Amino acid sequence: MTAELTVLALAGLLQGLQFMLMAVPANLELGSGYTTSARDRPPSREMSALTGRLHRALTNHFEGLTLFAPAALLIGLTGQSTALTAVLAWTYLLARALYIPAYAYGWRPWRSAIWGVGFTATMALYLLALL
Repeated sequence: MTAELTVLALAGLLQGLQFMLMAVPANLELGSGYTTSARDRPPSREMSALTGRLHRALTNHFEGLTLFAPAALLIGLTGQSTALTAVLAWTYLLARALYIPAYAYGWRPWRSAIWGVGFTATMALYLLALL
């Protein structure tokens, strides 16, 4: 398996970890009555600021992963994997891992900078796939 596809698998696992980091406190804070419901109404209690940030970081990774996955697949399945594309893929994953505490603890302006590194690495993968 190419480095890019390995990173894609690890990014999926990171997404699962992020979900657990958010879901456990959210269930405790909102109560199972709400979290197991159809959520047709807003919760009667709010999540804490930290849990809300973890939720937004999770949502952001879903968005980032929808961009990274096709790039990793393009590189991996077309045989274009190189040392540079591997470094870019690992850079994406490292940025996504660092983004979790950066968002959760409000690291300004580092959260945005970390996001930018991951996004730039992903866009570079697309550009290299087209060369």
